Amino acid sequence: MAVSKSRMPAIRLLGLVLFVHVCNGFYLPGSYMHTYSQGEPIFTKVNSLTSIETELPFSYYSLPYCKPKDGIKKMAENLGELLMGDEIESSAYRFRMNVNETVYLCTTHALNEHEVKLLKQRTRDLYQVNMILDNLPAMRYAYQNGVKIQWTGFPVGYTPTNSKDDYIINHLKFRVLIHEYGGSGVQIIGTGEEGMGVISEADKKKASGYEIVGFEVYPCSVKYDPDTMSKNEMYKPISPVNCPSDLDKSQIIREQERVSFTYEVEFVKSDIRWPSRWDAYLKMEGARVHWFSILNSLMVIFFLAGIVFVIFLRTVRRDLTRYEELDKEAQAQMNEELSGWKLVVGDVFREPDHPKLLCVMVGDGVQITGMSVVTIVFAAFGFMSPASRGMLLTGMIILYLFLGIIAGYVAVRMWSTIKGTSEGWRSVSWFTACFFPGIVFVILTILNFILWGSNSTGAIPISLYFVLFSLWFCISVPLTLLGGFLGTRAEAIQFPVRTNQIPREIPARKYPSWLLVLGAGTLPFGTLFIELFFILSSIWLGRFYYVFGFLLIVLLLLVVVCAEVSVVLTYMHLCVEDWRWWWKAFFASGSVALYVFLYSINYLVFDLQSLSGPVSATLYLGYSLIMATAIMLSTGTIGFLTSFYFVHYLFSSVKID
Repeated sequence: MAVSKSRMPAIRLLGLVLFVHVCNGFYLPGSYMHTYSQGEPIFTKVNSLTSIETELPFSYYSLPYCKPKDGIKKMAENLGELLMGDEIESSAYRFRMNVNETVYLCTTHALNEHEVKLLKQRTRDLYQVNMILDNLPAMRYAYQNGVKIQWTGFPVGYTPTNSKDDYIINHLKFRVLIHEYGGSGVQIIGTGEEGMGVISEADKKKASGYEIVGFEVYPCSVKYDPDTMSKNEMYKPISPVNCPSDLDKSQIIREQERVSFTYEVEFVKSDIRWPSRWDAYLKMEGARVHWFSILNSLMVIFFLAGIVFVIFLRTVRRDLTRYEELDKEAQAQMNEELSGWKLVVGDVFREPDHPKLLCVMVGDGVQITGMSVVTIVFAAFGFMSPASRGMLLTGMIILYLFLGIIAGYVAVRMWSTIKGTSEGWRSVSWFTACFFPGIVFVILTILNFILWGSNSTGAIPISLYFVLFSLWFCISVPLTLLGGFLGTRAEAIQFPVRTNQIPREIPARKYPSWLLVLGAGTLPFGTLFIELFFILSSIWLGRFYYVFGFLLIVLLLLVVVCAEVSVVLTYMHLCVEDWRWWWKAFFASGSVALYVFLYSINYLVFDLQSLSGPVSATLYLGYSLIMATAIMLSTGTIGFLTSFYFVHYLFSSVKID
């Protein structure tokens, strides 16, 4: 049906008003706001027990804790949470909104030998209990050497200095920060673990109530009379509890002991608004050092990159200018000292060793680079909220699957360019679809057997293995094959010069060229090693990482430096008549992965000194190897493609007889 031109402005205006009305109060980074009325029951959730000493997560209910009246319920988890070892379950801790109370929970049966051994082991391995209230993790404050430190979670127990006894944490003081929300005409549209929801004007009264904007816990150990306490029913109010400083009044862990669990909750009104409630978690200690180190690194790298870029421009321009002058004068014979790279004109595009492997690694590198860039850009703009657990990893996996079409296209087109024909493209596509995922699956399977042997929740269930295989073979592989097919349809890149039938002899060198290639990785490593420290700390020390804006800058800087380093080394090899530049261009920038892996080992030895046991070290090194492999493929691809187009441009810019 046609619409008159006179009505178009009115329709556009109406659409704009509706858009603004819908977007009023839109809050992207958080989940859907939940308001609670006075006295409304609120139940906490518990996640897996974690430790920075072992890095092996275990189920909360693997220890003799109180269970909910209606049984343990597992919460819905996304793919990222499952892969990270999260196991979120319901708990027995129940609060009533804005009601301060001290409550009895339960008394255990007499602890047997196995339970005592397990509690002692978890205590000495510094395991933390991770609680969640309204999607906020419990935060604990502690003082260490006069410095206030914040942690998420609280310990299972503690071992006093110069003591062989262990004590269990059985009394928790909760401090819940709340903000009174009056439903003042604000519309909230958001997505989170509760799903999508809208609070409209009509729901003002219903939405009025209290928002939870903070969740703090103060743990202690209290010795109770189990016979007296066991007469109480769950959630029965008791007298306020004072945390004792005397060990004789604390609950020791030993056989035949019956442990009583209690808690108290205090609601405190706060001026913190719901959109800002994550700010306390994202404030990392040593923030000034973090910002200063990154800025300092950026300035140094920009300075070095500028020098490399200027030298490169002047050198190449000088060589091209001198050769053009020779060509104009009398088409004189080429001077080897002035333009050594010109001597390899008949060999520079000669087929490299193992061309299929090179094409496969370049295709996978493009896929990993695309996944990293898109993920970090989305995270930098606030789309990856810390409130949505596992969303970052889930997003990365989905992006990787769908970017298979680009990987197949790049790999097959490079194969057609090198070979001059697209014959064998199916084999290249299959290898591209299986190379990096295959490496990851082999490493994860080995680590999974170790986790299964330890009964850890970090082990990937068999059902999840089938899900991952289905995603791999039903999405990634077909898309990679489709990309390969499209690569055969694309026109192959034509080389500007012909390749001689007999390879030119490469002059002997005083030192191996691979030494220079390995050394080239130090410059890209300089751009990311500071950020790498904070990323490793967030992964292995349980800290929040949310400075994706700086990570995006570092990533862009890394791309520039990898490209420049690879181009400069390629040019240096051509100048000494070494025409085997293909793999060297890849590893000139890809060698940064070696330094990343060595730095990971250094971090394990000097910064994760508390990490105990060969199992934990094996897990750490396995995951570090996956990270280093991904970095090698990504940075190597960036350097190789830049060098390829540089060599193509260099030899197509001059007249060659």
